[in-house]
Formats: sequence, C-alpha cells, structure tokens
Amino acid sequence: MSATGKRSVVTGAASGIGQAVAMRLLREGASVIAADINGSGLAPVVAAGATPFVGNLAVDADRDRLVEAGQGVDYLVNAAGIIRLKPILEFTVQDLREIYAINVEGTWDLCSRIGRTMPSGGAIVNLSSSSAKLATTTEAAVYASSKTAVLSITRSFAYAFASNNVRVNAICPGIIDTPMQEKVLADVAVKRGMTVEELSTTRNKTVPLGRSASADECAGMIWFLLSDEAGYMTGQAINYTGGLVMW
Repeated sequence: MSATGKRSVVTGAASGIGQAVAMRLLREGASVIAADINGSGLAPVVAAGATPFVGNLAVDADRDRLVEAGQGVDYLVNAAGIIRLKPILEFTVQDLREIYAINVEGTWDLCSRIGRTMPSGGAIVNLSSSSAKLATTTEAAVYASSKTAVLSITRSFAYAFASNNVRVNAICPGIIDTPMQEKVLADVAVKRGMTVEELSTTRNKTVPLGRSASADECAGMIWFLLSDEAGYMTGQAINYTGGLVMW
C-alpha cells in the first residue's frame, strides 16, 4: 500500500481531516500539494514536506491555478469545506451561494478538471458528511444539503471515469475532533441554550461506539480508499460514524 512516487492534491489541508490526510500521504511516500485559503495553517504540512498552495477555491482564478498544478496527479482529496450555523428559517439564498461555492462548485470543478488528467489507477476521495444522511442538526441544514450534493457528484464522476480506471469515492465522517466540529458544538450549544459539554455528551450518546473519532483515524480510512487495497471500490459513500449512520 505504499504511495512512493505518487503525486497528490489535498484541499482543506490547513486543519482537521484535510491536514491529517496530507500528513498521512506524506508518511506513505506521496508528494502532496496542500491547498487552503489559510496559508499560515499550512505550516505543519509544509514542514513535513508538502508543497503549499494558498488560494480561495470559491474563486475561479485560484481554482484554475490549482488545476494547473494538479494535472496528472494520482490522488485528489477534496476536503475543503465551510459551514455556517443558523436556525433553519434564517438561512438566505446568499448563504447557499457562499457555502455551495466551496463545498459543491469547488468539488465538482476539481473532480472534473483534475480527474480527467489522472493516470490509470488514480483515485479521488470527496469529503461528504453524516449530515448528508441525517437531519437532526437543522442549524447546519445548508451545509448538510451541500454534502448531499457531494454524494451525487461522487457517483456521477465514478461512472464517468470508470473507463479510465480512475476511482471516485466519498467518505461521510460523523463526529470527528476537528476545529470545525468545535465550532459546531460552540455555536449550536448557544442556540440551544446548552453548555458545550452538555451538547457534546448528548451527541456522543447517540453514537453506538460512544465516542468521537480523531482526524488521524479518519485519514486512515481515506488512505485506504485511495490505495490499491480499495481497487474494486468506486461510487461509494463510506460512513465513518461509529455506528451513528448505518445506511
């Protein structure tokens, strides 16, 4: 399962799951173009050997630069994403546009324009979410809908690229210890009149395994999906939720 000699692009690499994936690929021997809007957040992966790419994936010109840099890579991980939390009836069309620009448009464009240049044996993993299959956190409804769109994008490109032997899968993380998860807990706790500790305990009780997961654990599953060990898997949405989602 060595990635020695492989080239990769990882978006959202300044924190959370994206950063953990970039680190894992570097340890496996791949070269990594680590992309994020937060240049300072890329410091750990750059120190580990990644090539930094600083840009806003909602901006056409920045995506054009990343597509050019990523031509012919073996792996693409679309981990960049944004979330906005409000009572569901307070979301506006502008909220949809801004969230979809990263979570949907960015994922589609990179899948299309980098994926078509991948060599046989290439692989893409798109970051969806357990929220694509659940509706319990209505404060994240727009984010959830964007992550549902990611599943459709994944299936469509899996079918389109199958003849090139390029696989496309998605992962649906549940409660993962990341800065984004901390933001969700903090914001939703305020909106529900709870403490962060109360909300965290309540959420973990809904998980059959009774805990959250680390970003490094999730990166391990993503590496499996990229690797030749998953060579007969494409178009799949893999739950990584501790049993919270089983379908």
